[in-house]
Amino acid sequence: MELYPLGCRLTVCKLERLQDVNLNGEIFFLGKTDEEISLVCETEHAPENTLAREDGWRGFRIQGVLDFSLIGILSKLSAVLAENGIGIFAVSTYNTDYILVKEERFTEALDVLEKAGYTVART
Repeated sequence: MELYPLGCRLTVCKLERLQDVNLNGEIFFLGKTDEEISLVCETEHAPENTLAREDGWRGFRIQGVLDFSLIGILSKLSAVLAENGIGIFAVSTYNTDYILVKEERFTEALDVLEKAGYTVART
């Protein structure tokens, strides 16, 4: 399984209004429930007005399209990182999963996963 590091810094934030989301960024994940509006986006495109904000994330995606019948992919990756004391923020799309790690642990996370048998696309 190949992991592809994203080439940008990411921000996780909580918003009051959907209108504050900048839809021009290359990467963003938006979640809305009855309790909150959450946004993960490139730091340079993070809204000025947030209820809460945490900068300093980096991410990688699992390359390829993952079939919905595949079980345990995210849990295996997160277990390897957890065993090494590396926390994650996971986001899924229709095609695949993305894992975010704090920037100061990002290189270590990729190294640990590579040692565990994952292929990391190094750019």
